[in-house]
Amino acid sequence: MALLTEQDAAAVKEQFDEALSQPIKLVMFTQEFECSYCRETREILEELAGLSSLITVEVYDFVEDKELADQYGVDKIPAVLALGTGEDGDIDFGIRFFGIPSGYEFVSLLEAIKLVGGGDVELSQATLDKLATLEEPLHLQVFVTPTCPYCPRAVVLAHQLAFASPKVTADMVEATEFPHLSNKYNVMGVPRTIVNEDTHIEGAVPEPMLMARLPIGD
Repeated sequence: MALLTEQDAAAVKEQFDEALSQPIKLVMFTQEFECSYCRETREILEELAGLSSLITVEVYDFVEDKELADQYGVDKIPAVLALGTGEDGDIDFGIRFFGIPSGYEFVSLLEAIKLVGGGDVELSQATLDKLATLEEPLHLQVFVTPTCPYCPRAVVLAHQLAFASPKVTADMVEATEFPHLSNKYNVMGVPRTIVNEDTHIEGAVPEPMLMARLPIGD
C-alpha cells in the first residue's frame, strides 16, 4: 500500500525531476526482526526510489553487517545515510537520519536527497569560508520529533554544513525513538542541536547564529 497519495507522489517526482542531476544512494540499516519504525522507514525509502531512476536503496542488517555499520558510525536503528556516487565509489557526506523521517521530517529527507543528488548548497560565502578553516571533526546531532514544524529548518541547515565540509557529520535524531539519548542530552524541547557532545543550541536558529556557536576559528 502506497504511503504517498497520487497527488503527493506526483509533486515529489516533479521536485526530483527538477533537482536531481546525479545518482544518490540511500543506505539503510535495520535488522531481521525489525525495530519500531524500521519497516515504515524502509517503505518510505523504497517508495521515494520508485519516483526517480537516480535514487537507489540498499538495506543492510545492523547485526550481520556490523563491520559496515561501524564504518559509517551507525550505532542505532533505523538509520539512513544519503550517499553520493563517484568514479571511485560512494561518497559519504556525513548526512544521517536516525529514526523514521516522517511527519515534518519527511521534508528533511526530501531536502537531503535533492542536496546530494543536485549539489546545490544554500549557504552563505561567509559560512563556506569558515567551514574551510575547520581542522577538527565536528559532529552535530539535531533532536527532532515528527510533529515539530520548526525542526526541518535545523536539520536541513546541519545537513548543508555536512555536505559542504568533509569534517562535519550531521545527524537527525528522532527524540522519542531514542529516549536514552534524549535523557543523556537533556532534550526537553525540539529542535535541540548537540555540538560535539558538550554544547547545545535550542531552536531552529538562523545560519549566522549557528555558525557563531560552533567551535570553528576564533
